[in-house]
Amino acid sequence: MQFGIFTVGDVTPDPTTGQVPTEAERIKSMVAIAEKAEEVGLDVFATGEHHNPPFVPSSPTTMLGYVAARTRRLVLSTSTTLITTNDPVKIAEDFAMLQHLADGRVDLMLGRGNTAPVYPWFGQDIRQGIPLAIENYHLLYRLWREDVVDWEGRFRTPLQGFTSTPRPLDGVPPFVWHGSIRSPEIAEQAAYYGDGFFANHIFWPKEHFQRLIELYRQRYEHHGHGSADQAIVGLGGHVFMRHNSQDAVREFRPYFDHAPVYGGGPSLEEFAEQTPLTVGSPQQVIDKTLTFREHFGDYQRQLFLIDHAGLPLKTVLEQLDLLGEEVVPVLRRELDAKRPAHVPAAPTHESLRTESVR
Repeated sequence: MQFGIFTVGDVTPDPTTGQVPTEAERIKSMVAIAEKAEEVGLDVFATGEHHNPPFVPSSPTTMLGYVAARTRRLVLSTSTTLITTNDPVKIAEDFAMLQHLADGRVDLMLGRGNTAPVYPWFGQDIRQGIPLAIENYHLLYRLWREDVVDWEGRFRTPLQGFTSTPRPLDGVPPFVWHGSIRSPEIAEQAAYYGDGFFANHIFWPKEHFQRLIELYRQRYEHHGHGSADQAIVGLGGHVFMRHNSQDAVREFRPYFDHAPVYGGGPSLEEFAEQTPLTVGSPQQVIDKTLTFREHFGDYQRQLFLIDHAGLPLKTVLEQLDLLGEEVVPVLRRELDAKRPAHVPAAPTHESLRTESVR
């Protein structure tokens, strides 16, 4: 079981002070958060990709390459790489390069994103979102596995005798998660290739994601990759902790009320009741996270959002201390003990390399 954090890299005013970090400060804080994640024993750091204010992570591989040089164990990932508006050739090259720099500590999550204007900014039509995701990934899949590629499709110029460089480290492409909030077609795509499926698991009730994950598991088995319970599933989650749950609620409330994606909707209490958001003590986070297995079955990766909505860096680092010291060790022990022997662990470069040479 892998545990980690994911960030959307928002630059949001702190509602309690009115202070707004500069872009430089926010970028540097993301690096500090990644370093702290490794320090406290987490497994994964994932960054989003955005091309519009108030977000800063427009170049994930640049960020992750820098983090790779400052860490030794952390798996570096994305939480989303835009498969629809990035050229698959550039994705293939960028992540293979990152693989080499990070000694294989790399995977990525592909998705369509949730910002409609990004499509015309990069010369694409949002109405073609699903066909773009399907075609672009098919090309990316081939670029990493074939030394010479001939290609012709609907959405980019043809390739003739093309070789993507550098080649994947050890001949093993980065593991791919397909992320989706609402699209069964993406669950089917993940199942068809035998890749991982990551459910954002933040804004919607559990029943919404149960349907997507169940579809993915059924289709994973249908396509011959293993039994449904062996499918590779990742989940998101959003937490804020203090040792006293009342302190957590009181401190987090202004951030929740003014957050770009939460503010003006249900109350904090309603949202926490209806979604996976947990605001309370470390034990409450443990208890609620353990229910995820009951809802979705055994799964391989749990990522938490902890740096959203203008929270100051000091507070985020305190959240990481609580995760690393009090929450994740218990979750790791409990979930690993319950997972049947036939259910695989989260794929890593080393496990994929070993499998490829058998």
